[in-house]
Amino acid sequence: MDVTVRSSGALPVRPAEPAGPAPQPAPAPGPHAVPDPAPGPHAAPGPDPAAAPGPHAAPEPAADPAPGAADPTRAREHPAHPAHPVPVEQDPGDDLRDDLRGGWPGIDPDDLPDGLVIADEAGKVVCFNAAAARITALRRQDVLGRPLQQALPLEDLEGRRWWQLTDPYGGLAIRVGQPERNLLLPGGREVLVAARYVRDEPGGPVRRLVVTLRGTEARRRTERSHAELIATVAHELRSPLTSVKGFTATLLAKWERFTEDQKKLMLETVDSDANRVTRLIAELLDISRIDSGRLEVRRQPVKIAERIQRHVDAHVAAGQEPDRFKLRVTGPLPALWADPDKVDQILGNLLENAVRHGEGTVTIVVAPSSFPREPGGDGTAVTVSDEGPGIPEESMSRVFTRFWRGSKRGGTGLGLYIVKGIVEAHGGSITVGRAPGGGAEFRFILPVGAPAFMA
Repeated sequence: MDVTVRSSGALPVRPAEPAGPAPQPAPAPGPHAVPDPAPGPHAAPGPDPAAAPGPHAAPEPAADPAPGAADPTRAREHPAHPAHPVPVEQDPGDDLRDDLRGGWPGIDPDDLPDGLVIADEAGKVVCFNAAAARITALRRQDVLGRPLQQALPLEDLEGRRWWQLTDPYGGLAIRVGQPERNLLLPGGREVLVAARYVRDEPGGPVRRLVVTLRGTEARRRTERSHAELIATVAHELRSPLTSVKGFTATLLAKWERFTEDQKKLMLETVDSDANRVTRLIAELLDISRIDSGRLEVRRQPVKIAERIQRHVDAHVAAGQEPDRFKLRVTGPLPALWADPDKVDQILGNLLENAVRHGEGTVTIVVAPSSFPREPGGDGTAVTVSDEGPGIPEESMSRVFTRFWRGSKRGGTGLGLYIVKGIVEAHGGSITVGRAPGGGAEFRFILPVGAPAFMA
């Protein structure tokens, strides 16, 4: 039989034959079979199985794989893709997570603080993060893969279906999204919803719809705070303005009928109420600056012990007993750079609270202190304490909030909130606790805050 050897190298690969019955083992040699002669001493050695083929030897064709087994040659060529992949059920949001991690390694939709819902070009939900599940009280497995209109049936405050009104996939192609607004979920749960339409090109079809969800608790707290502020301001302004209006109208109408002492008393009352209105307006302006981060601090050298003594003298001149105040300065104080007017505002509020709401001796201690926020930094600590009933433990966490009042002895409840804002604007800190005598104790620390040219 003629055998043709191809000079080009390997033999052509034989196509796989259809799987048949298992091959039969080779028959045992018969009784007349001639055994292979044993190699003689001069016989050439047989082929070594471990020896490498020669350069011109034709490689043997690969053996056919067993039925159902993958081709090892293809497995080596494509190790990541087996010949017969087994389908695995996968979370529709896995591709999105892979995309996010590809752009920002380590980022996962569940790391976002706001709810995130993403629908594909067919309108089916492919991402529903943990925050969205918490805000909507829906389970992720109940939402993924469903049409967005069914998975998240939102309605506006008038009961209209929001997805039908906005029509993100079939509406105007120039729209890019929806601004944030209050919407309702089934059961009356209120959420803040905003949407973004992702298109491959301007005017093209929507390829992805990105929806963010936020709870309304924080906004409601802010709205209640604003409502309380308006009510407090209206109440605090109405009382002194009524007094001013009444006394001025009376004096103008019946000036000749009053004695000089009566006229003086009325004018003093008008002046006091006008000062009250002015102080309230100043407090409102301070609150606005504190909330917006625009409170300016003009630092100058401040001798804080002397300023405390001035406030004490003012209270004594107003009728308080001199023995009620005790000022103690311990150690040499570092040179303090602060806003003098703001420091007076801090001291005035703390001393007025101690006199009005406390009892017994008001003790003011001034001492140098290391500043806790800056290791090794110098600061000045001022402690104001009284011997009254003090502040209940359950109320200490609310002392520096707006409209907190420790008693019913007047006040707007804004003073301590402003004090905290001023201290923090200087880079300092303030705390409240129980004094050794049983009353309230306020302690604030101001860093030295020397200008850079003096460092």
